[in-house]
This record gives sequence, C-alpha cells and structure tokens, in this order.
Amino acid sequence: MRTKMAHGLQVDQTQLDTTATQDRSSLEAHNLEEHESSTPSEPKPDSSVPPDGSRSPVAPDGGWGWVVVAATILVLAMTLAFPSCIGIFYNDLQKDFQASNTETSWVPAIMMGVLHACGPICSVLVERCGCRATIIIGGILSGLGMAASSFAQTMVELYITAGMITGIGFAFSFQPSITMVGHYFVRRRAFANALSSTGTALGLSVLPLLANYLLSSFGWRGSFLVLGGVLLNCCVCGAVMRPLGTKPKMQSINGQLDRTTVKDNCLSVHRGLKGRLRSAISTIMPFLRRHMAFDLLCSNSYFCAYALGVSWMMLGFVVPLVYLVPYATAYGMAQHRAALLMAILGLINIIIRPIAALVFGLPRFRGSHNFAYLFASAVLINGLSNCICLMGTSFPVLLTYVAVFGLSMSLVGSLLFTVLMDTVEMTRFPSALGLISIMESIMLLLGPPFAGILVDSTGQYSYVFLACSVTGSTAGVFIMVSFYWLDRQQKRHTATTKPCVQMEADCEYRPVPLQDRTVADRETDV
Repeated sequence: MRTKMAHGLQVDQTQLDTTATQDRSSLEAHNLEEHESSTPSEPKPDSSVPPDGSRSPVAPDGGWGWVVVAATILVLAMTLAFPSCIGIFYNDLQKDFQASNTETSWVPAIMMGVLHACGPICSVLVERCGCRATIIIGGILSGLGMAASSFAQTMVELYITAGMITGIGFAFSFQPSITMVGHYFVRRRAFANALSSTGTALGLSVLPLLANYLLSSFGWRGSFLVLGGVLLNCCVCGAVMRPLGTKPKMQSINGQLDRTTVKDNCLSVHRGLKGRLRSAISTIMPFLRRHMAFDLLCSNSYFCAYALGVSWMMLGFVVPLVYLVPYATAYGMAQHRAALLMAILGLINIIIRPIAALVFGLPRFRGSHNFAYLFASAVLINGLSNCICLMGTSFPVLLTYVAVFGLSMSLVGSLLFTVLMDTVEMTRFPSALGLISIMESIMLLLGPPFAGILVDSTGQYSYVFLACSVTGSTAGVFIMVSFYWLDRQQKRHTATTKPCVQMEADCEYRPVPLQDRTVADRETDV
C-alpha cells in the first residue's frame, strides 16, 4: 500500500514538474515574443510586402546609390533635356523640308509625347527584365532612332525615327533610372531626387551648345548622326544600375491569374457572353492596377489633384524650351546668342537644383504636404515668368526671362518626383508614374503643335508665351488650392473622430487583494 502511494506521489510529482517545465517554456516564449514586438525598429518604407508576395530590400541611403544617382544624372541629361535642343535645328528643318511651324513642331512633340506615353510599357519591361536591362534597351533604341533620322527624306520619316523610335528609347531609359533612385534612397530621397534632377539642367546647358557647334560643322543630318552616338551612352549608364536585391518572384501571381482565368473560362461556357466579359475584366484589371494605377484616381484624392495639375502644367511647360531660340532669331538675334540663352538656362538649373536639394532636406520642410505647396508655388511663378517675353526681344530682356524661368524650373524639377513619392506608396510609385506619364504625354503631344498653330495664324511668337503663362499659372493655383482643401477636410475628419486607446501587449488583469482596497472600492463592490 505504501509502495503504491509512494509510486502515485512520484507520478504526481513528475507530472507537476513536467507541467511547470511547460509553463516556464511557454512563459519564456511569450516574453521573447513580447520583447521582439516591443523592440523599436527603424522605419522601412521600402520593405513592405508587395502584392506579389516578395519583400523589397532595404534602401541603403548611400554607398552604391551615389553611383546610381550619377548615372541617373547623365540619363536625364540625354533624355529629358534632348527635345529642347531640337529648337536649334528648327529653322534648318523648315527650310530643308519646306514645312510650316506646325509641321516642324510635331518632331519634338512626338518625341516628348512618346517619352511619357510609354510609361506602362516600360513598367512591364522593368518587371520582366529589370531596370538595368530596360535602360540598356532604351539607349540602343534612342541611339539607332536618332542616327536613322539623319537619312530621313520626308517629315513623316522624321516623325517615325526622331519622334517615335527615339522617344520610346528615352522612355525606357528615363523611368527605370528614377525608380532606381527611389529604391536606393528613403531618408535622403528628397536630396537624391533633387540631385538627380540636375541631369536635366546639365543637358539644357550642354546640348544646345553642342547642337549649335555640330550644326555649323556638319549640318543637321551630320548632327543627328553624331547625337545618335551620344545617346548610346545611356547603355553605359544602365550597366551601372546594379539591382538592389533579387528579382521579385512572380510565380505565385502568375499561377493565381492562370487559375482565375481557367476558372472564369470554365464558367463562361455556362454563362455565355456575360461570363466571357467577366473573365476578360478579371484578367485586365490586375494588369491595369499594376501598371497604370487607375484605382489611385478614385482612392487617393491627393494623387488625383496632383496628376490633373501636373498634366495641365505640361501643356505649356516645355513649349518655351522649343520656341525660345526661334523666337529670338526671328527678331534678329544671332544663332549663337540664342543658343547661349539656352545654355544659361541650363547653368541656372545646375546651380539652383543642388542648393534646393540641400534646403529641402532640412527638417523644417518635412511635414504634411509641405513639398506640395512649394511645388505649386514654383509652378505658379514659372507660368507668370513667361509674361516677361512680352516686354521685348532684346538680349537683356530675354536674359531676365531666362533667369526667372530657370529659377522656377529648377524648383519644379527638384520637387516633381518627390511630391509624387510622398503622395503614393513606394510600391505603387512605378504604376503611378506610368499613369501620370500617360496623362502628361497627351498634353506634351498637343502643346508644341498648338503653339505652331498660333504662330502660323498670327505670325507672332508672343502669343505662344502668353498661352504658356496662362496654363502654368492656373496649374499652380489648382494644385495649391486642391491640397489646401484636402488638408482641411482631413483635419476636420480627424477632429471629429474619437481617439481609440489601445492597451499594451503585456497588459493583464490582476485582481487587487481585499486588504489593499479603499473603503469606496469595497462599497462599490457591494
């Protein structure tokens, strides 16, 4: 009997020890989880899980990222700034092809329109091949297109080679380089974007002088051939765009889409035309959401206001860059002095944009949509500066115009992509940029031909700058008023919403012993 009781006590003691060991293990695991959850971690905006299920790498905010910024500067110098140097060849193209202002203006218009319209196609190519390969492909296309344009015999051939093929190459080089800067920088993103935007200024200051020298030495055909070789350097810039991490795995999404498509196709057999329509929509909508971001126009009011304002601004933003040299030479200014105005414009951008990068990186500018208000103010000043050209055509007057226009243009270029990155999540930035590029391309395609119609119908270049003043100033006012109204609505909604108090993870109910309670507490319990 005693042996059985001892054996039973031993078993009970063993069970108690096992239970205690399990309790200690679970308590240690719980404490470890609480410690890991309560440990502060650095913010990782780029490490969110995208819809494809892969995790984005953490941005280094330096290191090789500065090489990427330097390569982006050169890419922007050879892409975004290149259409402005077409104005140097404007008069020669008119004389050689016996074309009007409207017909000649279609060359830079198609180039800039295609540059921005190919954003979604570029997004697909980036997803399939990566940013580095896409930039190299763009460099090859732009170089071959510009070289082929030197053999054009009609304006239509010039539209296809210099306009479409070169524009597609510019699009494939421009957008991935901006995306790479956004991946490499988070904390210093405003500075990196402003610094990389100096590439446009570098191109504005160098390309007009280079184009004027080539024109005087080889004519416009030889100049286009040499410039095609210059554009091949985009391939070199793309080679240094080292990927930050492994390529996102798309197998799960592709499999999910395939299963969805198969399922919908099976249902379409029974449901007829309605089922087929739903199947097509279910396949197309994920593609549009990934590469076009149409859903942001409905779900993100700030992005909608920004996209509309920037698109309207683009109607007259680049027109002065195309018509400044023809405007100056039409009133008796020498060709080299007119090209010097474009070089001064680029030099001002080179000086101002790094300064703007340092200033905008200060803590006082960090906040809710502060960059958006600065951007809107710069757009407003840029639009109003076009009125200076109405005062005269002398070199001092145009130099004053170039100074004010270049200053405001520098601020606009420094904040253009920064405001977009602050408006949408970084995972949606490529698709948001693709949608804005499509909207901008429509305005960029219509701007120069519309200016050409004004010149052909009135015979005066001054109406071109007046129209640019109207579009720029109204776009700046629209962006500023829209963001102010949306901020007021957001603050009003926040003020009417009651704050929700959340308990800490380690908060537990612990009853207070009766002897530690006050008399009032005891009466309340009763």
